[in-house]
Amino acid sequence: MENEPKTNGVLTHKRIVILGGSSGIGLATAKAAVGEGANVIIVSSNQQRISAALELLPAESSGFSVDLSKEENIKTFFEQVGNFDHLIYTAGENISMNMMEDMDIEQAKSFLNIRFWGALSAIKYGKAHLNEGGSITLMSGSFGHRPSKGYSLGASICGAMDAFTRAMAVELAPIRVNNIAAGVIRTNLWDGLSEEDRNGFYKYMEDASLLKRIGEPEDIAQAFIYLMKQPHTTGQSLLIDGGSVLV
Repeated sequence: MENEPKTNGVLTHKRIVILGGSSGIGLATAKAAVGEGANVIIVSSNQQRISAALELLPAESSGFSVDLSKEENIKTFFEQVGNFDHLIYTAGENISMNMMEDMDIEQAKSFLNIRFWGALSAIKYGKAHLNEGGSITLMSGSFGHRPSKGYSLGASICGAMDAFTRAMAVELAPIRVNNIAAGVIRTNLWDGLSEEDRNGFYKYMEDASLLKRIGEPEDIAQAFIYLMKQPHTTGQSLLIDGGSVLV
């Protein structure tokens, strides 16, 4: 560990469950959380990635392989994990960017399984295990605020998550429920593109950003930390995108 974990902070000794925590934004958030003194439980469908991620985390961290597209698996996981303090959901697979005439609708439906229904199931079965004062933080994206051509599916899922966050904040109060609407972040989410197309996409988004850079997983991790520590915020979608929706 590069930095010693905090021993007297808001998150010290808190148990944090991160679904989608074995890579990218989820892993960056796990690292940031242990830096705040928390204990993390990472969840992913890929055991190999979990094992690799745990090598980068303290020994008291734990990981579970769970297929988040299956409601029953999510239910079983929360029955096993016990009580915890914060739930973070960053899980999602690569989404293809297609114009409407090229969209495979049946395939498009499947993208909701992990990104939306998985998050809904996690809340359904996880909320009873949250300790008092706990929170839930979900994840969508800036395309819900400003879609690009060919990204109607991604924009729709992002918009659904934003609305779902507000609904859950009302229904589950006083549990705090928030969401992070992330811009383009340099993660394996974009590995479905060829290297040439991916680099071109990054360059385009850098030029469109007010900060003139692509976001890094650590940028979003800090937003998750903020929302866990902020005791008077609920029902909000925090936009972290380098200002790209403004230009």
